[in-house]
Amino acid sequence: MTGCNRRMALAALGLLVCSTVQAQDWPSKPATIVVPWPPGGPSDTVARPMSKGLTDALGKPFVVDNRGGAGGNIGSAAVAKATPDGSMLLITSSAPIVINQHVYKKMPFEAQKDLAPVTNLLRVPLVLAVHPSVPASNLKELVAHIQSAAGKFQYASSGNGTPQHMTGELFKMTAKLDMTHVPYKGSATAINDVLAGHAPMMFDSTVAILPHIKAGKLKAIAVTGAKRSSQLPDVPTFAEAGMPGVESYAWYGMFAPAKTPKDVIAKINAEALKVMKGAEYQHVLKETGSEFVGDTPENFAAFVKAESEKWGKVAKATGATVD
Repeated sequence: MTGCNRRMALAALGLLVCSTVQAQDWPSKPATIVVPWPPGGPSDTVARPMSKGLTDALGKPFVVDNRGGAGGNIGSAAVAKATPDGSMLLITSSAPIVINQHVYKKMPFEAQKDLAPVTNLLRVPLVLAVHPSVPASNLKELVAHIQSAAGKFQYASSGNGTPQHMTGELFKMTAKLDMTHVPYKGSATAINDVLAGHAPMMFDSTVAILPHIKAGKLKAIAVTGAKRSSQLPDVPTFAEAGMPGVESYAWYGMFAPAKTPKDVIAKINAEALKVMKGAEYQHVLKETGSEFVGDTPENFAAFVKAESEKWGKVAKATGATVD
C-alpha cells in the first residue's frame, strides 16, 4: 500500500470510528425537540408523548420547544441550521416540509436539502364537512350545489398553505370547481365559523372535526384517505364517491439536521419506533384514528419527496400562495 493510499484508508477508518462513537454516545446531553407551532396543537399531540418516551428510555431530558411563526418556517429553519449531532430534532406537520416551498416566495431553508427525515409519527385523513344548511348529503350533490353557486361558493381552512387549504385546492382542481378560499388563523376559528354558518364548507383532520360531526353540527361528505376512517365508518372515501384523485392526509414527522451522521439517525429512528410501540403512544394513535406509521428513514424520505411533488403540482395548477 502506498503512503497516499494508507493515509486515505486511515482517514476512512477514522470517519467510521467517529460515526460509530457518535451513534453509541447519543444522546450525550439534553436534547431539544422543536415544534414549529404554538402549544396545544396537533404537533404537540405527538411531540409530548415522544419526548417523554425518549426521556424515560434514554435517561437524558428531551424538552419540547414550541417555536411558532411563518407557517412553521421559523422553528423548522432553526433545526435545519442546528449542529447536526442529534441534540436538536424537529416534530412538525407536513406544511413546512412539503408545502411551504411551493407557496412562499422566499424560504429560510430547503426542507429536502437541510433536513433529514427520521420517521413518520402520525397520519390521519381529512374530512370534507359542510354546515347542515348546505343542500347536499353526498359528494355528487355537493359538487352540483357548488357549480350552481356560479363562483360565489366559499370554503374555510385553518390558514394559507396548510394541508387543509391545499386539500381544498386539490378538490377544486380535480372537480373543476369555481370557489373561493377563506383562510383563518387556525382550525378552531375556521370550525367555529363553519358551525355558525358563516362559511359553508371546510376540510379538516378527523382529530379536529370529529366531535362536531358526531354531535350532528356538521355533515361529513367524504374522507380523503385511501380507505374509510375507523372513526367515521359510514362516510365514504373520495374514491368510493367517484373522485379518486383526491387523497390527502394530515401527517406529522420527525426530522434532524441534514448532516447528522447516518448512524445517529438510525439510532434516533430505532428509539422513536420503540416509543411508538409503547402503550402511551398507542393510545395517541387510537385516539386520533391513525394507523402505526413508524418507518425507516429511507422510506420516509421517499414519502416526503412524493408529497412535495404532489403539492407542488397543486400549487402550480391553482396558483395557491401565501404572499
